[in-house]
Amino acid sequence: MKKADLRRQYLTTRKALSDTALAEYSQKICAHFFDQVWTDSRLTVHTFLPIARQNEMDTWLIVHRFWHDFPQVRLAVSITDADIYQLTHYELTPDTLLATNQWGIPEPIAEDSLAVKTSAIDLVLVPLLAFDRQGHRVGYGGGFYDRFLADCRPDCLKVGLSFVDSIEQIDAIEPTDIPLDVCVTPDSVVYFK
Repeated sequence: MKKADLRRQYLTTRKALSDTALAEYSQKICAHFFDQVWTDSRLTVHTFLPIARQNEMDTWLIVHRFWHDFPQVRLAVSITDADIYQLTHYELTPDTLLATNQWGIPEPIAEDSLAVKTSAIDLVLVPLLAFDRQGHRVGYGGGFYDRFLADCRPDCLKVGLSFVDSIEQIDAIEPTDIPLDVCVTPDSVVYFK
C-alpha cells in the first residue's frame, strides 16, 4: 500500500480506539520496552510526547519510569520548527515547562530549557502510524523524524512504538526514509537488524 493510504487507514483505526484500549496498549508497550529493549548503557534518550487528539501512545508512562527508576538517564524532547521542517531538542525534567503547539504536541519552552545536541542522543523513541517487516514506517508525512534520525549517530538506537503489528511492505520507500532498528507493540518486540 502507498503511504498516503496507510496513513489514512491507520490514523482512522487509532482514533477509533477506546480510552481503555489506549491505556492498556500503552502500558504493555512500556513494559515490553523496559523488559526487552532498554539497557542502561544508553544515557540520553529522546522521546516524543503524545498528541492526545491523535490517540498516540502515552509516552508519559515511559518518561515517569525513567525519572523514577533511572534518574541517571537524560531525557530529551523536541520543538518543531515548521518553517524549516526541523526538530530542535531540549532536556525534559520534572520541572520542564511545556506549551502545546499548533498540532497539539506538548513542547518545552526553549528559553527555559537546556538544549540537547543530536550527537548526544543514544536512543530515540519514534512515533508512527504503521510499520513494515523491513523496519520502514509511516508517520504523519512531514518528514521531521526522518531528517532528525538522519542526523543521529550511526549507533543511536531507533525504537518505534506501535499499537498495531507490522504489515508486509510499505510501497514507495524514499532514500530519505530512515528505517527503525526495533519496534515495540502491545504483543511483541520486533528487531530489524
